[in-house]
Amino acid sequence: MTHPQLTTPELAEIQVHGFTRSSFILRGALAAGTVYGMSAVSPFVGHALAQGGGGDVDILNFALTLEYLEATFYKEAVDKVSGLDGDTLKLTKQLRDDEVAHVDALTATIKKLGGEPVPAPKVDFGKAFASKAAYLKTANVFEDTGVSAYNGAAPMIENKDVLSAAGTIVQIEARHAALIRLARGKEPAPIAFDKTSTMDEVLTAVKPFIKS
Repeated sequence: MTHPQLTTPELAEIQVHGFTRSSFILRGALAAGTVYGMSAVSPFVGHALAQGGGGDVDILNFALTLEYLEATFYKEAVDKVSGLDGDTLKLTKQLRDDEVAHVDALTATIKKLGGEPVPAPKVDFGKAFASKAAYLKTANVFEDTGVSAYNGAAPMIENKDVLSAAGTIVQIEARHAALIRLARGKEPAPIAFDKTSTMDEVLTAVKPFIKS
């Protein structure tokens, strides 16, 4: 099924299943990105986390859910995408290993703060692995979405050490996005500043897509 009216139809293919608050926020973030593009993810995430009032552990569990998504995506890509070889296969394995390391780091930090890490959600990536080109385009979208999500979460973090740790992850996510663009033959940083959407625009766009 295609979605010609959507800004980022690749995200409309992704199905995240789970009943945790973090999974719910991630579904909303993907919906925001589907309709208005990746720049809409940041204000949605910031609003959702602020409304919850769960503190740093809540924020870290959302980040963990996002990293689960990305780690699973690259793990499956290695096995399912036809034609992955050479530098592209090497890059995919590096991204997989980075995301797994992020999962491990976030899990350890949540436990250190006395929290309970959320379980990994079940994910269906739709047609993302249908071809090498489809995989790289979806990977590009995921990495941009991840950066936007971290940017939205950062202002909610209270602990400076946690904020610093999140900053070290989002920098790597941004580099991932640049590397994927280069693999696609695109400019690694095509614009100087990310575009933004208003909160009203984002909430209006997301509402029809969110299901518990």
